[in-house]
Amino acid sequence: MTRPKEAIKSTVSATSTSEQVHIVVLAAGKGTRMRSALPKVLHPAGGIPLVDHVLRAASRVSPSTVIVVIGHEADKLRAYLGHNPETIAVVQEPQLGTGHALLQAEAALVGKSGTVVLLSGDVPFLSGATLGSLLDTHRAAKAAATVVTATVDRPYGYGRIVRTGGEVARIVEERDASPAERKIKEINSGIYAFDLDGLFDSLRSIGAENAQGEYYLPDLVAIYRRQRRPVATWTVANASEIRGINSRSELAEVSRMVRQQKNEELMAAGVTLVDPATTYVDVDVEVGQDTVLHPGVRLEGSTKVGAACEVHSGVRLVNATVGDRVTILDHCLIVDSSIGAGCHVGPFAHLRPDSVLGEGCKVGNFVELKKTTMGAGAKANHLSYLGDATIGEGANIGAGAITCNYDGTRKHQTTIGKGAFVGSDSTLVAPVTIGDHAYVAAGSAITADVPAGALGVARARQENKEGWVAKRKAAEPPRTK
Repeated sequence: MTRPKEAIKSTVSATSTSEQVHIVVLAAGKGTRMRSALPKVLHPAGGIPLVDHVLRAASRVSPSTVIVVIGHEADKLRAYLGHNPETIAVVQEPQLGTGHALLQAEAALVGKSGTVVLLSGDVPFLSGATLGSLLDTHRAAKAAATVVTATVDRPYGYGRIVRTGGEVARIVEERDASPAERKIKEINSGIYAFDLDGLFDSLRSIGAENAQGEYYLPDLVAIYRRQRRPVATWTVANASEIRGINSRSELAEVSRMVRQQKNEELMAAGVTLVDPATTYVDVDVEVGQDTVLHPGVRLEGSTKVGAACEVHSGVRLVNATVGDRVTILDHCLIVDSSIGAGCHVGPFAHLRPDSVLGEGCKVGNFVELKKTTMGAGAKANHLSYLGDATIGEGANIGAGAITCNYDGTRKHQTTIGKGAFVGSDSTLVAPVTIGDHAYVAAGSAITADVPAGALGVARARQENKEGWVAKRKAAEPPRTK
């Protein structure tokens, strides 16, 4: 899975205060409806796991603490989160509801003060601006708790915001709501800001008298009201921001929305998408101005494509770097490789990891490269395999030529000098060096170095036997019908 980029420094107004912000992300649930051995929050949308979308939004408010509450498949989540030493993973076991989940963060926050922002790990559209507005509202109201709400036409499945005299009185879950309460269209997002002072003492007073027998965090709102502690709300304008994911169907729909948002950003920046509906571009991909992406293109991971390129149908780039003015023809697969400016690649070329093309190279149909570097202007136009090789500037590799880089135990290097010419259907048995401006005759099996400027020939001498066909036919017995 793609790892998150370095946290983006906050630009939202909420960071203007010196008060500490502590992020707690809930990611302990089983995600039963996903029917997956993979934790729900590790399923990707737009090329990165759901939890990374949330953590990136959280980074915009410059938190001093980031805690992720894990439970189901905890080892997988802990392993994934381990790449960031600043993220603290705490385990909720057993999973007894959201109130119980937040309580697991207490030990990591001992001795600290400020505001706790509670997020869900499956809400990928949440923005840093929304979190900034939440914090601004929370501080301005001097609230013990602030709830992010939204007004939706179809509130089914969400907790409802019950107000008295315009003030939020309590939050009631769908299962426990009365018929009248189910008609309320203002919903709880599951996103909160809490004053850290007294939070965990109040959490311990939550009961589990509900349909699920769980400790519901929303019950804290009613507790604070009874304690006469202020509770505020902030209503998000775009309800899609708080949309969570509970099934593969919802994941597919949200992934489509993520792709559409990315495609719109690219087109606004001067990239042509011939058919946006069939163009899949991950969120971390960068594409230069005046590049054209044809239908069926997939750009994944940390891929960067330069300006004025043309990427044709069926091309898949994974963590690839592509220079300016590059043409990639149909149905190429390029993984963890670099392509210099002005190159021409494909169709049906395969660049495996650690392959590098210098400026102006040509790699043609059904050519495969692996850990191979081609100097500027080098060519391999047809049907070649080039593995563990260094190819000099301006070298020409003929159709069907291959490097025999593996002896059954170890990989070996092939070096082809600048301006060298390797004839069609040649096999270069590594380790071997072809010198600068040397030639290899077509059909040769080269097992020894070819000096610079020399011609290497390694094939049996041709012998023509005149009249052989007639003699063979005369010697054959008569055919029976």
